[in-house]
Amino acid sequence: MALFPQARHPFLYYWWFEHSIPAALKKYKADVFYSPDGYLSLSTKVPQVGVIHDLNFEHYPDDLPFLTRLYYRYFFPRFAKKAARIITVSEYSKSDLVKCYDIAPDKIDVAFNGVNDLYKPVSIETQQLIRNKYTNGAPYFIFVGMLHQRKNIANLLRAFENYRQRPGANAKLLIVGHRKWWTNEMETVYTGMKYRDEIVFTGRQPIEELVLLVGSALAMTYVSYFEGFGVPIVEAMRCGVPVITSDVTSMPEVSGDAAILTDPFNPESIADAMNTMATNETLRKTLAEKGIERAKLFDWDKTSAIVWEVLKGNFKS
Repeated sequence: MALFPQARHPFLYYWWFEHSIPAALKKYKADVFYSPDGYLSLSTKVPQVGVIHDLNFEHYPDDLPFLTRLYYRYFFPRFAKKAARIITVSEYSKSDLVKCYDIAPDKIDVAFNGVNDLYKPVSIETQQLIRNKYTNGAPYFIFVGMLHQRKNIANLLRAFENYRQRPGANAKLLIVGHRKWWTNEMETVYTGMKYRDEIVFTGRQPIEELVLLVGSALAMTYVSYFEGFGVPIVEAMRCGVPVITSDVTSMPEVSGDAAILTDPFNPESIADAMNTMATNETLRKTLAEKGIERAKLFDWDKTSAIVWEVLKGNFKS
């Protein structure tokens, strides 16, 4: 059933979770309420399980609109205390919940994200067709995700500019994602770039095309400064594409030894990784092989089994 109203604003979040949800839980005599986005109700006695993916809003509150961050920072500590169980997506996020909200570690279960089974290596012929289509045949680094401030787009652009200034650098940068959160800083960096014409913005892409775009890349460049998990890292690994990612929060945990780790706050560090990846074919092959193996850890069947065991638990109302 669909509940009214659609929760698209903090005021509506409050109404939906404190009025609509409790009424529905009571009407249907629910045994447990499961929320995959972590929002819970403080107004029901029904046991609740919330999936809290990360606490980025606690560490970087200015990255969010004013009312949204107020809502998150007021309610999520209370949701965490109210929950019968919490599920999160990495050991990093678990430790962050323990530290920030003083939650007992044994109340939190870790269930890694999985990725779509469509992600897999693509043929050399397909790679060349995709490169011809998007970059005039040139190799390219790829970023996939929402063009949000915490995805560190400004420093990725600075790093790419640094990389392109190096002798022999010829790879382009493909950015796949919606520009909804494009900032003044991103625009200033981009318009000031000498090599901005070597960047291709594709916008959002359907999954079938996205698989080909990722699978045809020289490397995934996913250098956020905060992630609870980092799904594009695993998508690239499943495609046999080497990864450049950040050495902070959950990203080293997810990527393991199948990536080059960089300092997301230092564009030169990112540029060094891009240059190494572009010029060292042996390293690319090694990381690709390690990535394919490591990606087997992240599987929706494993995730769903953990979630189901949590939901079968004996909760006290």
